[in-house]
Amino acid sequence: MIEKTKGIFLHYIHYSDSAIIARVYTEKFGQQSYLVNGARSKKSALRINLFQPLFLLDLEVYHKTGRNLQRMKSARLEVPFDHLPFDILKSSQAMFIAEVLMKCLKEEETNPELFEFLFHAACLLDLNQEGTANFLIAFLFKLTRYLGVAPQSPEPGGSRYFDLVSSSFRQHEPPHNQFMDVETTQKFEELFQCDLSEIGKLTFRNRHRTVLLSKLLEYYKIHLDLTGEIKSLAVLKEVLD
Repeated sequence: MIEKTKGIFLHYIHYSDSAIIARVYTEKFGQQSYLVNGARSKKSALRINLFQPLFLLDLEVYHKTGRNLQRMKSARLEVPFDHLPFDILKSSQAMFIAEVLMKCLKEEETNPELFEFLFHAACLLDLNQEGTANFLIAFLFKLTRYLGVAPQSPEPGGSRYFDLVSSSFRQHEPPHNQFMDVETTQKFEELFQCDLSEIGKLTFRNRHRTVLLSKLLEYYKIHLDLTGEIKSLAVLKEVLD
């Protein structure tokens, strides 16, 4: 059956001389794999330049429930980006986010609220001109709510440590090493007061971003069973530095 759906492109692998298999998070069907014939052919309407991390697509697909590999009939840009494909800081973050999403999002699980958040976030990453280096940290933090693992909010008056395991703030150092130190906890608390559109207000320096990224990934591994190497992390760190 031919279906129409919006999609957020995540990743592709080569399938043949001219075809690819594209990973897309769709509005209607959750995360799906699509065979895209002719994507690497100059004569095809489904050109390879449509398939870049976090590109927002308007799709026509052949969908059959339970099938591991679907087929894509047509695709066009739903929202053409002005900056993301050409800005190395933004494109590196998009690549990293797409890889994390592939690991976190379950196949064929529809979540309209999550899709809307991701769609809006991709648009903000493209448009935002202030605090771009903070986007990834704020995104990973906000995403936890949509994945059902949001951290407990800090108590009035502040706490000294954030415990990654219990997902809560504490006055005393936890009896294990999976926590944020005092300075990192203070920076982490800023994220509770900041929307993705306000990342320019965050007072992060490079060292804060480096530690927060490491701790947020550790948090994801604990609460979402995030496994395996994130290949784009090395590139991202080089760009952020």
